[in-house]
Amino acid sequence: MTDLIFHHFATSPFSEKVRIAFGIKRLAWKSVLIPNMMPKPDLMPLTGGYRRTPVLQVGADIYCDSQLILLELEKHVPQPPLLPADKAGEARALATWIDRTIFWAAVGMVMGAMGDKLPAAFREDRSAFSGRSFDVDALKAAAPAARDQTYAQLVLAEQMLADGRPFLTGAAPTIADCALYNPVWFLLERLGGGKPVQPLDLLPRLVDWSGRMKAFGNGTPIEITSTDALDIARSATPAACAVDPRDPSGLKAGQKISVTPDDTGKVPVEGVLVGLTPDRVSIQRSDPRAGDVVVHFPRAGFVVLSL
Repeated sequence: MTDLIFHHFATSPFSEKVRIAFGIKRLAWKSVLIPNMMPKPDLMPLTGGYRRTPVLQVGADIYCDSQLILLELEKHVPQPPLLPADKAGEARALATWIDRTIFWAAVGMVMGAMGDKLPAAFREDRSAFSGRSFDVDALKAAAPAARDQTYAQLVLAEQMLADGRPFLTGAAPTIADCALYNPVWFLLERLGGGKPVQPLDLLPRLVDWSGRMKAFGNGTPIEITSTDALDIARSATPAACAVDPRDPSGLKAGQKISVTPDDTGKVPVEGVLVGLTPDRVSIQRSDPRAGDVVVHFPRAGFVVLSL
C-alpha cells in the first residue's frame, strides 16, 4: 500500500477525527506537522490554495476535508470497516449532521471561553478564515447559547446510547463515531483538561463512549518533513479517475473549474476536471515544487464552478 501522509497539527479537532480512525484501523502513517494558521508554504503547492486542516496525501493524490479523507481511508484499508455495508448511509448522514451542526456549537463554547487568550495573529487568521471578525466580546456573549445548542444536540447522541450499545450505530465504531469524537474531544481537551465539563457532565453515557473511543489511540505516526512530502508527490503519478457522464452538473472531463468550500476557508482552487462521482470532484493541477497532482474534494459542502 502506498504510504498515507497526513498533514495536520496537534490541536486540530478535525485532524483528531481522522487520527482516531487511524487508531481504530491500527495503522502506521506518515505525519507532516503544519502551521495552525497561514502561511502554510509547503502545503499550498499540494492543495493549490486550499488552507483547511487536515489534508491526506497518497503519492500525488491530495485529499481535502475530513469527510473525504475518511472515505479514502476506507478504500485503502477496509478492515475493520468504518462504513459497514448495512450502515453506510446512516453513518455518513450522522457524520454530516455532526460536522455541520454539533461541531460549530462546540466551537462557540470553546472560543467564548478562551478567545481572549489566543494570540492576536491567530485571531486575525481566523477572521480571514471564517469571513467574520473574531470579536472576543461577541463570542463571550454568545457562549451560553452555544452551550445550550451543544447540549441539545449531544443529548440526541446520549439517547442513541441508551439501549446499551457501545457505539452510535451498534457494536463497532463507524465514521459517525469519528465525527462525534471531534467536538467531544475538543470540549474535553480545551475546556476540561481531559475531564468532563458542561454540558458533558450531564451526559454520562457519552462520557463513557468518549473513553472507549480514546482507547483506540491514534495508530502509529511516523514523522516526516514537509519537504519529504513534496518530494514524494513530485516523484509519483496520480491514480486514474473518471468523470461520470450522467452527472447532473453537466460538467465534462477536461473543463477548467474551481472548487471552493461553502462555509469557511473560502479559497477557490482551480484546475482541470479529471474526476467526478456522487461523493467527490477531482482536479488536476501542476506546481513547480509538487509536480503534477490531482486534488480531490467532497461534493457535499463545496461549490464547483466552470471557468
